[in-house]
Parts: sequence; C-alpha cells; structure tokens
Amino acid sequence: MLIHLEKGQDFKSLTQNGVTLVDFFATWCGPCRMLSPELEKLAEKRTDINVIKVDVDEFGELAALYNVRVVPTLVLLKDGANISVSSGFKPLASLEKFVDTAF
Repeated sequence: MLIHLEKGQDFKSLTQNGVTLVDFFATWCGPCRMLSPELEKLAEKRTDINVIKVDVDEFGELAALYNVRVVPTLVLLKDGANISVSSGFKPLASLEKFVDTAF
C-alpha cells in the first residue's frame, strides 16, 4: 500500500506493524520524481509491505528525527524499528532487494 503522509496522520501508528519503506522526498527534487513511479510499482507488487512518502518540506521535524540530509532518502522499518537507510534513485529491482533485507 502506498501512503502519502498528510498533516494529522500519525506516522508512528502507520509504521508500528510489519515492514514499511519510507521515502523522504521533495517535490522539487529530480531524482525523487524519478523514484516515485518505481515506488508505486513496488507498492502494487509487494502487498506485504507499506510504502509511505514523506515530503521533507512539510515534515521537516520528522525528516530531522530520521537524520535525513539528502533526498530522496529511503528508510526501511520493521515494526517501527530502523533496519536500513539508503539514498538516491533506485530502480524497482534494487528496491525489492533493499526491502528483502527486512525479512
């Protein structure tokens, strides 16, 4: 499932159960725009995970909490715990390998 985090949503409750891939992105970021369709494909293909997109310009405090310094940054969580972090564009096959490290 692909979720665009919006004001008022509880990030913690969205990430507490199972595997979640969080995409910290910015609307002005070229590589972020390239990554977005790959994440949509991943979310459709992998129903066993959640994919959450977080706009760093809207959720700066959350990005700082995860020490995001560049966009796009991908944070892999399992039951709310940080498993791995990666930055930059990744094609679908690389995204799947990244997610598989949580299982």
